[in-house]
Amino acid sequence: MFKKSIALLLLAFTCLMPAASAAAPPKNIVIMDAKSSHAFVPVRFLKDFDGTQVQWNEAAKQIDVIYQDVCLSMTLGQKKAGVNDRSVLLQDAPFRHNGAVYIPLQPIIQQFGYRLEWHKESDAVQIAAGSSSSVLPVIHRTAGQSDSKPVISEKKSFKVGGRYFNVQMVTVSLMNPKVQMDVVLAGNTPGQVEDLSSIAKRSGAAVAINGTFFDAYTSGSYKAPYGYILSQGAVKMASSGDQRVIFTYDKNNLVRLIAGSEFQQQYEQGFIEGGLQAGPRLLVDGKVSLNVKKEGFKDPKILTGGGARSALGITKDHKLILLTTGGATIPQLAEIMRQAGAYQAMNLDGGASSGLYYNGKYLTAPGRKISNALVIKVQ
Repeated sequence: MFKKSIALLLLAFTCLMPAASAAAPPKNIVIMDAKSSHAFVPVRFLKDFDGTQVQWNEAAKQIDVIYQDVCLSMTLGQKKAGVNDRSVLLQDAPFRHNGAVYIPLQPIIQQFGYRLEWHKESDAVQIAAGSSSSVLPVIHRTAGQSDSKPVISEKKSFKVGGRYFNVQMVTVSLMNPKVQMDVVLAGNTPGQVEDLSSIAKRSGAAVAINGTFFDAYTSGSYKAPYGYILSQGAVKMASSGDQRVIFTYDKNNLVRLIAGSEFQQQYEQGFIEGGLQAGPRLLVDGKVSLNVKKEGFKDPKILTGGGARSALGITKDHKLILLTTGGATIPQLAEIMRQAGAYQAMNLDGGASSGLYYNGKYLTAPGRKISNALVIKVQ
């Protein structure tokens, strides 16, 4: 049923007013006012959610939300509202943001009996009604606050254990309506290899970083990728079932790191739109956390060997950090990601595969063709 509800939401009308970007499907997010802690949900999310109906009167700027036998009528910019035939006063007025209309979540809960479950670890909220359920990312903002810049590229230096590491770092604001993610296979086919810059350019990507491990040293033409690779809701490469960490994202750019053992359950629930499996995991809730044996890594030098590294991290405020550096061990890389501001983080393929592309050029040039990449598009 969870998968069915996601499908219904994706088929729902994209926006009551013109969207900020016609090329990309709008993201559904919950906005929480930083001062009052009051939450707001986009009206487009509610349409067809467990049979909920939405009507918009452009002339009157009136929104009618109908669920079962209750009709909640609200007007843009006004706290005065109606529930069936009686008047009510809302704590907050509906407003527009990025071309969409947001309404306060409190009266939806009170009048319709929707159920909420807050996910603090990923700063998200699960909204459920009847057999429908969906998880939306939460952003905290003050009135009039503008969206963060979609992508920021920086060259930084971090001190770890008396040694300085120079890094190339790209930070992506995932909740910016212009940002989209994808995982792209070389040649769009498992087993092929391609230049990272080529993958980025043909994908129309502003940013690209190398992804999963693969058999780079075979003499054969088929260079097998290792681990799950998913794109546009489909499994492009299946894993052998190991426990290595998987980076996942959904259609609202809500990103998570999950253990390999959790993948099947999460995928069946319809949560995952794309992702890739690599590891080891570097950070858990802002702290260095390395358990390479549990993840199935058997190389005795996995924690002691230094080399070129690529990693990704997730911040508490829904930003994605993509980072490359040289000569670091896995423990050193974990500390670098912590200092860079990541709350969750994982290692990607490294060595000659390590590469980071931004704005038409390499920040870190790989030493070989690669198997797959995580790409960021800015519409």
